[in-house]
Amino acid sequence: MNKPNAENVARLILEAPIGQYIGEEGAAVLAQQAAREMTLEDGEFLYRAGDIANSFYIVTEGRLAFCRENKSSGKINLLHTLHQGDLIGELSFIDGEPRSISVQSIGSARLLCFDRDSIDPLITSHPKLVFDFMRAVVKRVHHTVAAIGQQQAELADYIATGGKGVTKRDLPDMKH
Repeated sequence: MNKPNAENVARLILEAPIGQYIGEEGAAVLAQQAAREMTLEDGEFLYRAGDIANSFYIVTEGRLAFCRENKSSGKINLLHTLHQGDLIGELSFIDGEPRSISVQSIGSARLLCFDRDSIDPLITSHPKLVFDFMRAVVKRVHHTVAAIGQQQAELADYIATGGKGVTKRDLPDMKH
């Protein structure tokens, strides 16, 4: 792990989805706070469910996956793949709760790591940046919740129709 070049980090942050919320100035400030750059090898865990959250991450290269580990069988179920620009671990970082899910590398991956000791001072020195960051996280959570709701509705429709879905004859007659 080493301290990354702040200019390169600012560019990576600006190109990531978070960049549209915090802008160039916010990306530059956050880049100064990047604690370190990390490399994970294939199958290596970034963290496991239950770990204490003192950092959040941005994927800069490669892929990682949210996964659930079955302790009795040792089987790992991949739930969602994370790509370049994705934030990881920000919810537990913000709310202080232990990690709720494990994150494992799929192939080799590189990340930027932002530690609490470096980020917490921004609350008083750059409150707008912190607010914009929080807004970006909340928007992502809203998007995720909406997507899950849509998937649940589609699954319920699929089950209710015996796998046939909605047909024209199932729709109400729209004649006036």
